[in-house]
Amino acid sequence: MKINAFIDHTLLKPTTTERQIIDLCNEAKKYDFFSVCVNSCYVPLAKQILSKTAVKVVSVIGFPLGATATEAKVFEAKNAVNEGADEIDMVINMGFLRSKNFLAVFKDISDVKSAIGKIPLKVILEISELSKNEIVKACEICVDAKVDFIKTSTGFSKSGATLTAVKIIKKTIKDQAKIKASGGIRDLETALKYIDAGADRIGTSSGVAMMTGKTTAAK
Repeated sequence: MKINAFIDHTLLKPTTTERQIIDLCNEAKKYDFFSVCVNSCYVPLAKQILSKTAVKVVSVIGFPLGATATEAKVFEAKNAVNEGADEIDMVINMGFLRSKNFLAVFKDISDVKSAIGKIPLKVILEISELSKNEIVKACEICVDAKVDFIKTSTGFSKSGATLTAVKIIKKTIKDQAKIKASGGIRDLETALKYIDAGADRIGTSSGVAMMTGKTTAAK
């Protein structure tokens, strides 16, 4: 198994500089990661650097809270695609979900999916904020909205991915969507456990450490 093919090489801190994005993209080229995952303002820069490579550009949308208006998410997603994003990772509206306003959750997701067409859409659940039943319901809504991936976490909440949550997601969605495990995955051994549990992609800022056999401190 080539772990690099599973990795979305990620840098989403609000203080991220242009120089750091350039370094991120160069690392992705060096280690042949699947993609870089960046905030939408950096899509043009990332696309420019990676234009002659197979490395894809992933843009987060409505990040990290998911509480922006659906229309704002739609605009941000379409704009990111127009500027070169190959995939979109949007944050689910957790407030709507916890209010049991499932129609609004579905519309939020399906409107973004409709806006970006065949571009793969991942929906970030933020599992640390949800009960098991809420995770299951969110997954069912995502499948109904025909999303391509369900992603565990933003990495900006109280905790990130868990193997338990990945197993719950896998059991719920079966083969109707893929899974991206993200948040707190910092070494190769942990990444492989998530892949074993059903993850198809790993979102991490520690991809280089995984490739070089080093460990990284919590971020």
